Amino acid sequence: MDAFTPQPRPCWVAGRPEQGEQALEVFHPFDGTEVASVAVPGRDQVERAVAAAAAVAKEFRRTPAHVRAEALLQVSRTLAERAEEIAETITAENGKPLKWAEIEVSRAVNTFRFAAEEARRFTGGLQRLDTEAGGVGRMAIVRHVPRGPVLAVAPFNFPLNLVAHKVAPALAVGAPVIVKPASATPLSSLLLGEILAETDLPEGAFSILPVRGKDMDALVKDERLPVISFTGSTKVGWSLMEAAPRKHVVMELGSNAAALICPDWTDLDHAAQRIATFGNYQAGQSCIAVQRVIVDRSKAEEFVPKLVEAVGALKTGDPHDPEVEVGPLIDEDNARRVEEWVNMAADSGARVLLGGKRTGTTVEPTVVTDVPFTAKLWTEEIFGPVLVVSVVDGVEEAFAQANDTKYGLQAGVFTRDVQVAFEAAAELEVGGVIIGDVPSYRADQMPYGGVKGSGTGREGVRSAMEDFTEERVTVLTGISL
Repeated sequence: MDAFTPQPRPCWVAGRPEQGEQALEVFHPFDGTEVASVAVPGRDQVERAVAAAAAVAKEFRRTPAHVRAEALLQVSRTLAERAEEIAETITAENGKPLKWAEIEVSRAVNTFRFAAEEARRFTGGLQRLDTEAGGVGRMAIVRHVPRGPVLAVAPFNFPLNLVAHKVAPALAVGAPVIVKPASATPLSSLLLGEILAETDLPEGAFSILPVRGKDMDALVKDERLPVISFTGSTKVGWSLMEAAPRKHVVMELGSNAAALICPDWTDLDHAAQRIATFGNYQAGQSCIAVQRVIVDRSKAEEFVPKLVEAVGALKTGDPHDPEVEVGPLIDEDNARRVEEWVNMAADSGARVLLGGKRTGTTVEPTVVTDVPFTAKLWTEEIFGPVLVVSVVDGVEEAFAQANDTKYGLQAGVFTRDVQVAFEAAAELEVGGVIIGDVPSYRADQMPYGGVKGSGTGREGVRSAMEDFTEERVTVLTGISL
């Protein structure tokens, strides 16, 4: 696809396409060309969307499971049928290399399919109460009931699948959902709205509103939206929670994931390739992108050159080229920030082994070592194509360095030693430990989230369904067990 023809895109208000009071221009991160103009809804439209969600909530939660499941399956099938178009849209608005955009679409296909499957079996359970004398003849039925309409605030880095991670579980449990897509990347969400509108979902079951400023603040504070699901930066996430203290807020926030090379690991070429790829595959703009590479001293002399070579072999350039692996950052401000952080570390004694330069929105894949533990490259989430290498003596020091962060999302541990693997699972202060690989893949059906500063929720389909519902208990009496 050589060009992406700009055209107006409507927002979705209570399941219907509408033009807005203003327009938002979307620009290609790689070359700055205009991709599309998007309708920004006015206050009246936002009010109608929220009112419709609140009005349909009771009806929708009692919709038969097979009806919700079939709607989700229809979305999954349509996403698969339109995969090429949607992948091009992701690349155009986000700058993500086409090969990774295609994978994102396939993941969204699976996310809606998983949600359809879970919608049929998300039934709660029975609990016997005769475990004490007072409960003889009693049984409890535990049901999961939607808390109410969900406000889904999505990030730019996965503009389709992280929207799917909120929309699909909400619809699966029968909760209306209002999506606020990232301002830089609203097109994938609006395309999803087009597909959702083809289903038999009731009016008000979904809205997609590319709002900004005061209208966004109003959504966050609106009591008719009792659940907020947010994915994005730590700073914005915690400020959002403070703005809505009485709501059920689930968040998946920042990280600076570590990959540990242990003394027993022998396939250093494989480890170098995996770390190089998944430290840079979205230009580092992924919460699970490897940032810190912690290498045992016994392996460092052999491993570090292999890592530099693997990073240097990554092809950068036009993200529409199917062979390109590293594209631009979302905008020039972020690219400039990454370049500045690398330069600040270098001024403090760090050695840049590869890269470190910027051209417009593109930052060269970079490898840095001897970084002070006070430098932003170590303490903060870079969200750029930078790997920071540290050398340690033994797994105990490796675990300590991996935990030397305010984040706690995932870590990868390259070991074949079962004892070390279990020690890592026990000692590392993260939500997930990957043994024998990097934090490269977030299975869409598994619980996914972090500890410390990495959020309060889980983004797997089943986990999100649990987050969006509350348990209600009915006790039956006079029951013979």
